[in-house]
Amino acid sequence: MAASEEASRGGPRREVLCGDGVAWLREARLGAGHAVVTSLPDASELPELGFEGWRGWFVETAALACRAVAPEAVAVFYQTDVKRDGRWVDKGHLVQLGAERAGSSLLWHKVVCRVAPGTTTFGRPSWAHLLCFSRELRLPPGRSSPDVLPRLGEMTWARAMGREACEAVARFLLAHTACRTVVDPFCGLGTMLAVANARGLDAVGVERSPRRAERARRLVLAGEASPAAAPPEGPAGQVPTES
Repeated sequence: MAASEEASRGGPRREVLCGDGVAWLREARLGAGHAVVTSLPDASELPELGFEGWRGWFVETAALACRAVAPEAVAVFYQTDVKRDGRWVDKGHLVQLGAERAGSSLLWHKVVCRVAPGTTTFGRPSWAHLLCFSRELRLPPGRSSPDVLPRLGEMTWARAMGREACEAVARFLLAHTACRTVVDPFCGLGTMLAVANARGLDAVGVERSPRRAERARRLVLAGEASPAAAPPEGPAGQVPTES
């Protein structure tokens, strides 16, 4: 089925913009029906900043993502720590510093197993952080979910958020928030966007690499249908605030 035919039938849509995710977040006006789900770039992806410059950039970008969503909406981060000069860089801690600057509270912090428990890894740990923040949303104890995800799932590339981690986020969004559009300002090859579409959610991504942006527009996960193409946005590529 062509993308235009899917759009006319009201299927979930996907829009991937090629550009700077930080600049896009600064201009975004996201309503309660939007959630940010992303993985912020590692220092190795922004060598021009130097390590200390990247650290400051990372904390402020986490704060920006938390501020971009509506007070009752959520921002979710998938991050893997790295070892630098024999010392761990705890990205979960850095995200929480940014969230605190934005006045957001931690709703949950899950561990995602990247390899089987008991496996020795080098440079990166055998697990990743999955953290969810909101300024106003609160979850009663009866809405808790598993704190450890035993499998990362299929990865579309080395820096991707695994499919099973994405599925867990999508289930949470549908069950506990008003989210109907997932926004990933550093979308890479678009795994989170594809999973969102597969679960009936619209998706908006931003990716600075033209090649990766094009692949993210077309990514279809095994067993899923192709996404419907979203209509072009305004000149700034901005998602409008919901009325």
